Amino acid sequence: MKRQGNEVRIETNEARGGSTPHVVRWVLAASMTLAVIGLSAVWIIPALS
Repeated sequence: MKRQGNEVRIETNEARGGSTPHVVRWVLAASMTLAVIGLSAVWIIPALS
């Protein structure tokens, strides 16, 4: 942390509240894939019958 006059400058890693794991990307990818498959099934199955 650096103080310049009335300003306080904090580095990015110090300002973050926690770690940034890449698990969120996997959850987003999995949920997006399941949503596309689910909505496709809702549209395709009635169209076939």
